[in-house]
Amino acid sequence: MRAPPRSSPPRYALLTAVCALGLACGDPDDRDTDTNSSGPAGSLGIPTPSGSNSGEGSDGDPSGTTSGGGTMGSETSMGGGSAPDTGGVKFDLGITPDSPPMEEDEGCKKVDLLFVIDNSGSMQDEQVNLVNSFPGFIDEIQTQLSGTEGYHVGVTTSDGYLFNTLGCSGEGALVTKTGGTGASNMTCGPYAEGYNFMTEADDLASKFQCAAQVGIAGDGDERPMKTMGLALSQGLNAPGACNAGFLRDDALLVIVVITDEEDDHEVDGCLQLPQPGSPGDPQDWYNTVVAAKGGVEQNIVVLTLIGPPGPDPAQCPPLDKCQGGIIGAEIAPRIDAFSTFFTYGFVGRVCEASYAAFFSEAVSVIKSACDEFMPPG
Repeated sequence: MRAPPRSSPPRYALLTAVCALGLACGDPDDRDTDTNSSGPAGSLGIPTPSGSNSGEGSDGDPSGTTSGGGTMGSETSMGGGSAPDTGGVKFDLGITPDSPPMEEDEGCKKVDLLFVIDNSGSMQDEQVNLVNSFPGFIDEIQTQLSGTEGYHVGVTTSDGYLFNTLGCSGEGALVTKTGGTGASNMTCGPYAEGYNFMTEADDLASKFQCAAQVGIAGDGDERPMKTMGLALSQGLNAPGACNAGFLRDDALLVIVVITDEEDDHEVDGCLQLPQPGSPGDPQDWYNTVVAAKGGVEQNIVVLTLIGPPGPDPAQCPPLDKCQGGIIGAEIAPRIDAFSTFFTYGFVGRVCEASYAAFFSEAVSVIKSACDEFMPPG
């Protein structure tokens, strides 16, 4: 967001004030009427800005002219008349202009990316797809957000993660070690700067490949909205906690949720077991995320890869969990609603053969949010 430049008081108003005090006023026609900032603005010694509010360009460069087409400060704006030369002394009042225009905001300087990855039994292909799409995604972000310097990249799962580092196996903790079927089965962190999340000091492509392949040994009662909220909570981000240092007030927050099932309250249709999912509803989840960013909703981007909002067998067939199905996805209207609450929310199909197109479009959403980033305070 850009603050408009402050304009100096019109010269003719100052001239009128001087004449009202009974001081001699010279003939305006004898003065240098050059109003460019590179030269003097007349014998009163009042420099004028190089533009005005009404002629300011869309990029905030104060190089325009007044709406009437004349340059700011020209004596022709005084009604066409000129005061007679009294031969008196012309005073140099030495009046200085107002403060220069405020520096333009240049968008976000830091980005925190949180990936919430479903680690239930049907997510093997989706995790591989995500890992394959990530290098192009992060490269494009770094290209489009060329003025951004600091990146935090963290991964959490859709429930507690028993394979993680000792003491950080609870819901919402960032992944530094993986295990179980379909996982990378590697120790990924602490990362280059000693945190439980990646930074620009890491080889992001290889480290993300390690951490994002969390495997498919997780709970069938997916709770991605709960783990997302906990990952951003003060408790897990406090000094010494599992996610310490991840969430920054002065960073754009980008959340990526990938799951092939809805986060809801149901009874498993196959085993007839209760699956309560995450507590609350989409509005509660939205409130939790916005509160984590100090109430500034525009500093958040939410990207979700989920089952489509309507049946589309050609693109995303239903997920047949009772038959051990691993292809398709459950429709997720609650997660979809949560995503679209946000100004910068973007939803894609989790069943796509590649996520490259989704992430390519998502970068433009992130770029817009970065451009409009509101610094804290």
